[in-house]
Amino acid sequence: MAARELDADWVELDVHALADGGLVVHHDPELPDGRALHDLVTAELPVWVPLLDAVLVACGPMGVNVEIKADGPLPLRPALVADTIALLERSGDTDRFLITSFEPSILDAVRASAPQLRTGVLTMDDPMVDGLLDGIAAAGHCAINPWNGRVTAAMVTAAHARGLEVNVWTVDDPVRIRELAAFGVDGIITNVPDLCRSALSEG
Repeated sequence: MAARELDADWVELDVHALADGGLVVHHDPELPDGRALHDLVTAELPVWVPLLDAVLVACGPMGVNVEIKADGPLPLRPALVADTIALLERSGDTDRFLITSFEPSILDAVRASAPQLRTGVLTMDDPMVDGLLDGIAAAGHCAINPWNGRVTAAMVTAAHARGLEVNVWTVDDPVRIRELAAFGVDGIITNVPDLCRSALSEG
């Protein structure tokens, strides 16, 4: 797997539900040809679009940040959450997973059904306002995954004070990577894990 070859510790991926209940790993809710994933069944997927179970096998021992996407039809969402939980639990090694989402109701459903699974809140909001960090910690989540543009040293300190990990997305600039490492972030989500590793070793 390319991520392993590039010396990544974790893989971050996005999961959508298909019309037949399949769990597909794809960033966007549509294929490049415009077909919506929620309208397709597994047999209609292009060969280059993988299912979640195959990806988890390919990831081997690496950590996996599973983002459950909220942009499919609402009727598919309960099965999407339940089936994702079931698949992760069947792996027998749930400690290597972090389930994240921008949608609070998805994370609430995970917490209610499988409190043993680690969860984190994806956000583009400023974590330092409106009690966001306090709310995340109170809800039982273990991490916040903030947009890079919102991350400061004070924000990382405040999150850690509440027992929250900080995993920043998406950072490809070596100078910023070294700055975030100096802040003490717990993870850096990047498109270039080899360059990220090099930047950290140089810092």
